[in-house]
Amino acid sequence: METGQVKFSMYLQYIRAMGWGYTIMVFVVYFIQNVAFIGQNLWLSDWTNDAMRYNNTEYPASVRDTRVGVFGALGVAQGIFVFFGTLLLANASVNASRMLHSRLLNNIMRVPMMFFDTTPTGRVVNRFAKDIFTVDEAIPQSFRSWILCLMGVVGTLFVICLATPFFAVIILPLALLYYFVQRFYVATSRQLRRLDSVSRSPIYSHFGETVSGLSVIRAYGHQERFLQHNSKTIDENLKSVYPWIVSNRWLAIRLEFVGNLVVFFAALFAVISRNSLDSGLVGLSISYALNVTQTLNWLVRMNSELETNIVAVERVSEYSELENEAKWITHTRPDEKWPKDGRIDFQNFKVRYRPELDLVLHGITCNIQSSEKIGIVGRTGAGKSSLTSCLFRIIEAAEGSILIDDIDIAKIGLHDLRGRLTIIPQDPVLFSGSLRMNLDPFDKFSDEDIWRVLELSHLKEFVSGLQEGLQHEVAEGGENLSVGQRQLVCLARALLRKSRILILDEATAAVDLETDNLIQNTIRTEFSHCTVLTIAHRLHSIMDSSRVMVLDAGKIIEFDSPDNLLEKRGHFYAMAKDAGITQEDTMM
Repeated sequence: METGQVKFSMYLQYIRAMGWGYTIMVFVVYFIQNVAFIGQNLWLSDWTNDAMRYNNTEYPASVRDTRVGVFGALGVAQGIFVFFGTLLLANASVNASRMLHSRLLNNIMRVPMMFFDTTPTGRVVNRFAKDIFTVDEAIPQSFRSWILCLMGVVGTLFVICLATPFFAVIILPLALLYYFVQRFYVATSRQLRRLDSVSRSPIYSHFGETVSGLSVIRAYGHQERFLQHNSKTIDENLKSVYPWIVSNRWLAIRLEFVGNLVVFFAALFAVISRNSLDSGLVGLSISYALNVTQTLNWLVRMNSELETNIVAVERVSEYSELENEAKWITHTRPDEKWPKDGRIDFQNFKVRYRPELDLVLHGITCNIQSSEKIGIVGRTGAGKSSLTSCLFRIIEAAEGSILIDDIDIAKIGLHDLRGRLTIIPQDPVLFSGSLRMNLDPFDKFSDEDIWRVLELSHLKEFVSGLQEGLQHEVAEGGENLSVGQRQLVCLARALLRKSRILILDEATAAVDLETDNLIQNTIRTEFSHCTVLTIAHRLHSIMDSSRVMVLDAGKIIEFDSPDNLLEKRGHFYAMAKDAGITQEDTMM
């Protein structure tokens, strides 16, 4: 969480997002509107003196028409300028909101995965929910109110000084008093707003976790515990909201006192100089002075509110400037048909999740030939998933390199790399939308191609039985499909892509044996020409692999054919024995 005064660069960033042209025009239009307002009041003040000028004589019609016409024209001018000022500010605010939101979204979509590993989801949602709402709604209103209050205060002081020039002597002491009250209040209010924003994130996180795990919570009867935790997070948030309300009351008392001083001195100087002053102007001056308490009060409040709301821009900016992944497309681009062979070469490859953490892969060196079927096994935490993540550059290398068909993957763009590899993950990923969109999101393939892969993935009968067929609406996360069906949809997606390299990240860990057999048979036949890396949950599924890589603590401890590894009676043999697999099973 940031502390101290909001940097002036945050104001400049918001103004740049609005556009300098818009900002200058808004100030100019509101200034002219305020001049018209003061001019109307001065004109009315002068009009009241006509009673003395034309005492006991007929009031000329031409003078009357002039007075009414000018007064009316100044009123209409105010309306026009307020309308244009509001319109310009609305357009500028929409521009700023759109730009800040787009910048935030584009950056969040490109930050490394380690950011999401270390940042609670609620904190990210809070940026897109509360902070963007503040940028959309609160800041434009605060900005407009601040401009109006500032113009009102300047206009009031101008009118009072015009009526009683001695008042100019009092302006500086009163301004200093106002300044110190404001600075003391703003510093407190700003930090309380920051605490409010920070303490709101756990509410979002907890609510999201509760909704996603509702079935488990109910199954174990833990509703009360989650309700109590929700109340606790809300109470923590209110600890910063209530002091903020109290600080507003503190400010109101002091501003009312200083505002009363303005009225007192304006009236005092008017009485002292009563013999030399115009009565109409003095009346206007006192009426302005009576209103200045409220205007100054609102100016300080709006100044504080603007500064506390600009914290939202600071928070959005923080996530808009996070370090991104590598470039999407680089100057070094592989051939259109890359990878042709599907050879993978790890050369002393080392990786860590974050710079301050220990290595998770320690000098992996191996060569995988074209069309080889490699099984990857190891105990939990051995580095199996980390190895496959490195192929997609989800995690960047700390040392060493990975070559695919003799091209170093660190030198090409992420789009070129990830677009040429295919993975079937352990947790199938489906989006809200039609089944066809989930299979072919970029609309590259014909319906015939899609029906062909549905048949190969044993889903054709199921999809044919649906009323909408390929246009069947998939619920969020594929909730209206079984786990096995979701996994088969991912398999169909992989069949469509026709990549030379396929990675199975424990793809059959969560499915029944029947679905597992369907997936394995399809992979054996349809991906026979491809290089397949299989992270195995069930050792039976990798016993027909060309070779098996055994990982332990981020190192390759065994790498050979299943038969040879069983004969060696090493780590793989022990794992196979635990799984009830014997050498005779591999012969079958």
